[in-house]
Amino acid sequence: MTLSLQKKLSIYIVPFILGFITSFSLPPYSFFFINFITFPLFLIYLISNYKKGKWTSFTIGWMFGFGYFISNLYWITNALTFEENFKPLIPFALILIPLFLGVFYGLATLACSFFSLNKKLSSILIFSIFFSLIEFIRGFILGGFPWNLIAFAWTDYLYFLQILSFIGTYSFNLLSVTIFLIPVITLFNYKSLTKLFFIVFLLIILIINFLYGSFVINNSKALNNKNSNSLIKIVSPKIDIDRYFTNENPEKIILELVKLSNPEDMEKTIFIFPEGAFSNIYLEDLNNYRYIFSKNYSDQHKIVIGINSRDKSKIFNSMVVLDKNLNILDKYNKNKLVPFGEFLPFENFLSKFGIKKITQGYNSFSSDDKRNILNINNIYLLPLICYEIIYSGEIKKNDDFDILLNISEDGWFGNSVGPHQHFSHSVFRSIEEGKNLIRSANNGISAFINSKGQIINKIESTERGVIEIKSFDETQKTLFSTLGNKIFFYFLLFYISLIFFLKKKGS
Repeated sequence: MTLSLQKKLSIYIVPFILGFITSFSLPPYSFFFINFITFPLFLIYLISNYKKGKWTSFTIGWMFGFGYFISNLYWITNALTFEENFKPLIPFALILIPLFLGVFYGLATLACSFFSLNKKLSSILIFSIFFSLIEFIRGFILGGFPWNLIAFAWTDYLYFLQILSFIGTYSFNLLSVTIFLIPVITLFNYKSLTKLFFIVFLLIILIINFLYGSFVINNSKALNNKNSNSLIKIVSPKIDIDRYFTNENPEKIILELVKLSNPEDMEKTIFIFPEGAFSNIYLEDLNNYRYIFSKNYSDQHKIVIGINSRDKSKIFNSMVVLDKNLNILDKYNKNKLVPFGEFLPFENFLSKFGIKKITQGYNSFSSDDKRNILNINNIYLLPLICYEIIYSGEIKKNDDFDILLNISEDGWFGNSVGPHQHFSHSVFRSIEEGKNLIRSANNGISAFINSKGQIINKIESTERGVIEIKSFDETQKTLFSTLGNKIFFYFLLFYISLIFFLKKKGS
């Protein structure tokens, strides 16, 4: 192999490897320290090659993204294993989806190439701006897919995450990229004393954030605790998703759920069943099994379930509140749908080729545009179905609810890193919004999380069981819940101002 060919191949191979390694900083591995190595090497490699042209700069980011996403999104292919006609698409999904998402990082490095990148502090800020801005755009364009932002590397380190209540995920993502890049200064053309100053400054920032997080968490026990007027039971049944494709009798599954939930007649209780527990029937069909519910549950009981519902020609993924006779007390229809999972983009065209959504049935779900708060026994819950938990800054902006309620079916992820990645969003949302969070997942992680992101109780994706809640924190609005993602743009303006200042100073 000639030296010239080796250099050309390195433009693809080196960033791919760096991206692949970076993915292990995410849950469930959470080796966040990896980013202090891979990101500096990534930036140095970009600076060393950006003069070779715009395509080279784009390719470096693109291949970094390809390596990053092919490692942490491989679980997407598991959703294609349930029906034979989807299985031929597995190799394409495994390669093409990471290649597409990698384009976003390619655009970030391409944008950087329009500036004079050099071994100066301003290059770190320029890179951080474009990388985090592209991640922000990825969270909104084409419906948005804000999955596995670099900031999620901190998921298991709650002391560092308390700042989310002020600045939110996207601003924290911007700061995270910058912090991970600081070690690159050791390779820049600064005097040793200057390098030492920047490294010490980084350590001070991290220590201050850590101490603040420690203070918040250590004092979280002093929060006013609100005794619930109802026992809340989070039910995590782990019903194998394969059973829905065999058209198993729903009665058998319902009886399993009743047994697991263990209703007691005299106790006022709210039962939270996950999305997916009733996947092979519609809400309207559930009445056929009313005798089971009326026999086993009492007037003291309210039942929250995730189930598909019909309204004329439309089909919704819904969360409903029922009494023992299956009277509908409240209902929420999902707002944010999963592309290809719940609806088929360009359906009129693609359906001609026999392509349909991955979930059961041929018709796409419809989305609703209202997020009504559920009032159950004077406990106010804001509903989020599955995928909706991943959107930072899009929670309803008011303070008239006590708990974020997320139900999910994570069986589509299989036995992979997917359920852990999905769960990490719940921790981030609870801190951002300063709210308690209930998560009931079938074949996923179920948990009760307090307003500081602390996991009070948890059922792993491999287990089945019930979590009981008798009290929860009284909460207040956070700065982020008031201002939302405007804060991210304030940070961008600060970074841009800082770049102009450093350019003026020659740094």
